[in-house]
Amino acid sequence: MVSAWLSLLLFFASVSVYSWKAGRHKLWFAIVLVLLGTYIVLNASLLASNYFTGEGINDAVIYTITSSLSGAGLKKYLLPACGLLLGLVLLFLLLSRVLRLRRQHNHSHLWSMLALTLALGSIKTTPAFEQVSALITSQIGKGESDFYDHYKVPGSHIEGKRPNLVYIYAESLERTYFDNQAFPDLAPELNAVKRDALDFSATEQLPGTEYTIAGIVASQCGIPLFAPFDGNASSSLSTFYPQNICLGDILKAAGYQNYFYQGSSLNFAGKNLFFSSHGFDHLYGFNELKEVVADKKYRNDWGWYDDTVLDQVFDKYLALSQSNQPFSLFALTVDTHHPDGFISRTCQRKSYLVDGKDNKSFAAVACSQEHIARLINRIRATPYFKNTIIVVSSDHLAMNNTAWKALNLHPRNDLFFMLRGDKPGGELLTGKRSTLDNGATVLDALGGDNAIGLGRSSLSSTSLSASESNLKEKISSWKPDVIKLWNFPKTITRYQVDAASNTFSFSGSHFKLPLLLTVMPEKIEPHLDTWLATPLKQQLARFAAGEKFVWIDRCYKIGSIWDPALALNTGLCLASGTLNTPPQIIQMKTSGITEGNIRFSDDTGSDQHYQHSVQRLRISDDDLKYPSDRILFNLPGLPEQVKKVSGLSRVESWGRWSDALLQPQVKIQYQQPLPAAFTLTLTARAYGINSQRPVTVSVGKWQQQVTIGEQDSALTLEVNHTGRADTIVITPAEPVESMEGALDSFPARKLGIGLVTLQVTAQP
Repeated sequence: MVSAWLSLLLFFASVSVYSWKAGRHKLWFAIVLVLLGTYIVLNASLLASNYFTGEGINDAVIYTITSSLSGAGLKKYLLPACGLLLGLVLLFLLLSRVLRLRRQHNHSHLWSMLALTLALGSIKTTPAFEQVSALITSQIGKGESDFYDHYKVPGSHIEGKRPNLVYIYAESLERTYFDNQAFPDLAPELNAVKRDALDFSATEQLPGTEYTIAGIVASQCGIPLFAPFDGNASSSLSTFYPQNICLGDILKAAGYQNYFYQGSSLNFAGKNLFFSSHGFDHLYGFNELKEVVADKKYRNDWGWYDDTVLDQVFDKYLALSQSNQPFSLFALTVDTHHPDGFISRTCQRKSYLVDGKDNKSFAAVACSQEHIARLINRIRATPYFKNTIIVVSSDHLAMNNTAWKALNLHPRNDLFFMLRGDKPGGELLTGKRSTLDNGATVLDALGGDNAIGLGRSSLSSTSLSASESNLKEKISSWKPDVIKLWNFPKTITRYQVDAASNTFSFSGSHFKLPLLLTVMPEKIEPHLDTWLATPLKQQLARFAAGEKFVWIDRCYKIGSIWDPALALNTGLCLASGTLNTPPQIIQMKTSGITEGNIRFSDDTGSDQHYQHSVQRLRISDDDLKYPSDRILFNLPGLPEQVKKVSGLSRVESWGRWSDALLQPQVKIQYQQPLPAAFTLTLTARAYGINSQRPVTVSVGKWQQQVTIGEQDSALTLEVNHTGRADTIVITPAEPVESMEGALDSFPARKLGIGLVTLQVTAQP
């Protein structure tokens, strides 16, 4: 707190000194403005991160923003985010105005230098800078490490009956909520279940385990989730912690079929990548459950409600139990997600009062725990429960939600309890442990090993939380060792591109495409074109002139920079070199595997070539112009003769759908007026009930109705119009709201027709 006030004082001192004493000077003004702007951005980042985590800028923030955000339930954060952005803009405008209050006065280097020093001091002392610095420092090794003295590789053998496993990750449902004295009658149903279980009451949260995917990794692999955060490295791999043997790997090796269910998108934070990399062949998220849920409109910001998902889990439990084959069934709830959760329509209690006021986060807890308890009791009522172990655990402690202040008045631990069908009866186990121990404890109960990674079974071993007095500090010091487990390659020579799996492989590692690599001595830094991330070519535009790169992407993207002959090519190309020299461009095979070698030229290049490359790279895909007499809707950009197109959804591999949520009609505007008489050739498809219903095509006062089938078909229209119309308007018959091709849990589009190609040919 002292550093925050000192930092703020230094900030205002810098503003005052420069605005009242320094006088007029463009360069000094720019330098001081940038430094003071950096202070504002750092603290805005801290404010935003704290709103999300309650703990400022930590690994959870870094991992989440550098991984895939696709499928995140961001709706409740949009208004605060917009308010923050607006506030930043206004602050920058005000700061710029204040710094120039006395710009007519003669400039003083002394006062400018003092203002600059104060600005640097304000940055150095702000808690945001301290947190970011600590994260960067934690990536660097500090000499000898005893990590491998504690890290254990588990055996894959499971002895005995191999009981089935149901494992429920309860979103943010920490043990604190179950303190009936602190929060009376908040969770009576699940508390009753917990009394019949092995209840581990002292489960602490360690660094690198404090958000959902990190909590899952901790419980399955016995290690914290630390990922390199230069670029999007963690999400660019096609495997997740490839060197680790985790609970799912052991279960699969022992003959288990592994299933995972959740209501939100599997893509968010790379959960699909983690589970598919570690023994899970059956994954069900928002998209995978679309066809089986009873009511497709019954959903929250993240996806399907907990009651919907847990009903699916029970149905799957019955089906798998009848197969007489060992299985594990993991599920993740979402209704208790911060900032205030979601209340499903089947809950008995939809409110919870704190100090006489309804608190949504507590109400969501009361609601979600009902569903978890109901699922457990349904399983216990079946004859299959005798051969089943049920586990309920937090994924992590609650983050900054509307229950945050009340929770922090009490000791906080994660929830972890286990019910065994073969050994009924409850017991409270108070030994100190952490979520790293969860997987090893479950494995031990199943008849397997009693250690996984840094985790130890709480049934037959001693947790590192109990044996190491400074475990939190040790975990942080082991961060470089944990990062090495990602097995990032350091060099690149021979490569392989697999068109079927859309992957790029080299030095024993496999990456998803598209991909951009920074190639440095003994270091490769990968970048991925994920949702909300800066497009790869704009990331490449920031490279220094002689910085080596390898870029694998669609040929038309690479061709738009260096080779116009590839401007219409939708295949894969590889470009390697530096921005100040012509890169080597190789076209990949359209099927099968392409192999090759990466070689970099010794040419020193030129600044002219560098400036040209950067200029072309900065052009967004939507602003590209390609040489063609027809519009190819499966390409970004437009032909040179077309000014703009509106009413269409995003580019897909075949073309683009019309989307009535954007605009009821598709409008194609040309640079010049269209010929008075021309032939319009259109290849298109219709969506759902729009098939064989009249689609209206109009140019000026001319119009004609046509019908289009569900399959791609070509139409030829003879257009004669008067006037100087420059726009073709296509009006679908009856656009239909649909989830087809929707981005994970984001709202549906309203589809009418799909455009593949369109060509205008003037009549002689």
